[in-house]
Amino acid sequence: SHCKYEQPRHGSLAFLPRKRAARHRGRCKSFPKDNQANPPHLTAFLAYKAGMTHVVRDLDRPGSKVHKKEIVEAATVIEAPPMVIVGVVGYIETPRGQRALTSVWAEHLSDEVKRRFYKNWYRSKRKAFTKYASKYSADSSKEITRDLERIKKYSSSVRVIAHTQMSKVKIGQKKAHIMEIQVNGGTIAQKVDWAREHFEKTVSVDDVFEKDEVIDVIAVTKGHGTEGVTHRWGTKKLPRKTHRGLRKVACIGAWHPARVMYSVARAGQNGYHHRTEVNKKIYRIGKGDDKSNASTEFDLTAKRITPMGGFPHY
Repeated sequence: SHCKYEQPRHGSLAFLPRKRAARHRGRCKSFPKDNQANPPHLTAFLAYKAGMTHVVRDLDRPGSKVHKKEIVEAATVIEAPPMVIVGVVGYIETPRGQRALTSVWAEHLSDEVKRRFYKNWYRSKRKAFTKYASKYSADSSKEITRDLERIKKYSSSVRVIAHTQMSKVKIGQKKAHIMEIQVNGGTIAQKVDWAREHFEKTVSVDDVFEKDEVIDVIAVTKGHGTEGVTHRWGTKKLPRKTHRGLRKVACIGAWHPARVMYSVARAGQNGYHHRTEVNKKIYRIGKGDDKSNASTEFDLTAKRITPMGGFPHY
């Protein structure tokens, strides 16, 4: 017959199980390799996807059909208000991997981040961190200094605790997102001092990334609910005359072993998975108050990146 006897499988098994993500905010599971020759700097940033647009650029790819021609590419617009550094954590190496040694928090925390520690903010007494802040008073700041010295002495890596400023993003949420961001560059003592100096201060996205840098993006994909096997795994549709539907897998395995293998494509949850996309180039880091933050050298019209009436659903 004309049928192939072998072909690559449909869909990757690397991403099993295909189920809904446990947390909505993307989680940074590894940070870039540390190089002590550089000055201390952050290695990640939290931002909010506003929408998408496209860029027209000249492609320089010898051997391609569109070499030296203009191509249109999709680009994502991300809103990244400055983050506030409110703490520092030291990690020590153990035989089972890293373990948090101790954490030191800043004296004053904004209400935005305090909301994160409560399930129900308006009913709570809002006393979070009031006792901790008293450690900063003149006579008892020894404890803070002691913890910082312990981090300097024992830690193998240092991360700062930083949160987003929800008042600067109009997504209808007041509770800040909080994450640990690894500090790379410099010795451990320099990292801890850098973190201590930046307590309660803001770090903007252009302190972390620069134009034309290639970065990874971590997020949870758009959810599509329960989806059939044809769309979820990209398997072939059966011929038109098939009894009881054709968007199916005809044979889900041999008689023996008398069970369905995990590697067989089945229907189920599609989307809302945690994914990391690698090698995204930053085309521009613009300022929100800039009237012409969407102008380029070739298109000098003074225009904003935000469309008239705002980004849909944002």
